[in-house]
This record gives sequence, C-alpha cells and structure tokens, in this order.
Amino acid sequence: MDIDFGKTASDYAKHRAGFPDRFFDRLFSDGSVAQGDRVLDLGTGTGTIARGLAKRGCFVTGLDPSDAMLEQAKALAAEEGVDIRLVQARAEETHLPAGSFDVVIAGTCWHWFDRAIAPLEARRVLKPSGRLLIANLDWLPLPGNVVEATEMLIKAHNPPWDGDDGTGIYPSWFADMSRAGFVDLESFSFDVSLRYSHEDWLGRIRASTGVGASLPPDAVERFDAAHREMLARDFPEQPLQVPHRVFAVFGRAP
Repeated sequence: MDIDFGKTASDYAKHRAGFPDRFFDRLFSDGSVAQGDRVLDLGTGTGTIARGLAKRGCFVTGLDPSDAMLEQAKALAAEEGVDIRLVQARAEETHLPAGSFDVVIAGTCWHWFDRAIAPLEARRVLKPSGRLLIANLDWLPLPGNVVEATEMLIKAHNPPWDGDDGTGIYPSWFADMSRAGFVDLESFSFDVSLRYSHEDWLGRIRASTGVGASLPPDAVERFDAAHREMLARDFPEQPLQVPHRVFAVFGRAP
C-alpha cells in the first residue's frame, strides 16, 4: 500500500490518543528519561510524545518527514503552550549534529523505519551512554470486542492491509538495538483501557494505515459510513472501553 499519514493529519491530531501518563511516569521513575534531558523524538507525528516530555522538563526536538503532520504538531504545541523544536527529516538521516542528545525515542513508528539504519543514526546523534527508547501503543483485538470488529471491517474494505491480529509485543526490537551496538537492554509492558466516544473512534480509525493513510477519499467515506453503522448496531454504549498495550525496549549507547 502507498501510505501517507499527511492525508489524515487532522484526524490524527484530533482523535488519536497518545501514550498515557503512566508511560511517562515509568520513563522518569526508572531513569530512562530525566528532567533537563535533550530528547530527539523520531517520527513525532503530531508531537504527542514530544509535548509530554517537554511538559515534564525536557528539551525536545520532534522529527518527522511529513510537513502536514509537523503543522499539526506545531499547532498543538502552541495551543498547549509547550516549547518544542520541529525538524522535517527522516529517522535514517536526521542531519542533526553527532552526540547532541541524551535520549532518542520512537513512539509507535519504528516499523516505518529502515531498522538497520535508524538505530545507527540514533547512536550517532546520542551522547556517550545516551539512551534509545522504542515504544508502541497498540490496540488489542480480543474475541468479540470493538477492535476485532473494526479490524474485520478494515480488511473487508482494504484487503491488502495486514495490520490486524497484533499482540503489541515486538521481540525483534532487541536485535535491532543489539546489532547497532546498544547495551544493557531492558523492556517493560502494561495494558491500559482507553476511552473513546463513537466520534473519536471513527476518527481514530480514519487516522490509521488501513483507512485514511492509504485509501482514496471516496473509499474512506464508504468505510466510515459502514463503521458508523456497525458501532451504532453492535457497540451502542459510550464511551467505548478500548484495550491497548504499551510495550517499550530501551538500551544504552556505549
């Protein structure tokens, strides 16, 4: 599929929930991130992680290749009164100075990168003993739940999409880090239920790979109508309680 999140940037900014407070609390409590750290947020998108870290006292640069996503990140940062630097570039070639960051983080985007090159670039821009953190926030399809039903509907409207039936756990990230020379690898995970109104869930799914980022506008409209009908028929209670899993792996540059 031809993926372009810029086509759905407004839905992404308005409807797609970011990492919960518990995620940020964990990063600071275990020392992965500290107040005053200089942080590079790869694939920042609309800047949810960048803003979360900046609010907690970090100096954050958000990097993304999409101009449309960066415009949303800029608007949201201004709306929330948060100071972050935004750079348009790819994770594999940031054009940023070597040894200039304490932490490099990638949230729900690592699968879009060249996983042989991106960790080497992360290591280049990190200071000695700097930390690389890779994390995902994934919905969980469970028997009979709204995620399973939504995934089935996406597959019906977009058969090439293969993002269904995930577990939210990515053991291959350990190898990505190890091959790039990162050491002292650790990981954590936890499950969380996120609340979505019907309108927010509709927007969240439009702002996904299998719908707004890959389908043409008329196909998105057809999917959205079918999705709205399904929610009203099969999941009428609001807000929806949507299970998610946070999974993170972090390591230290030599």
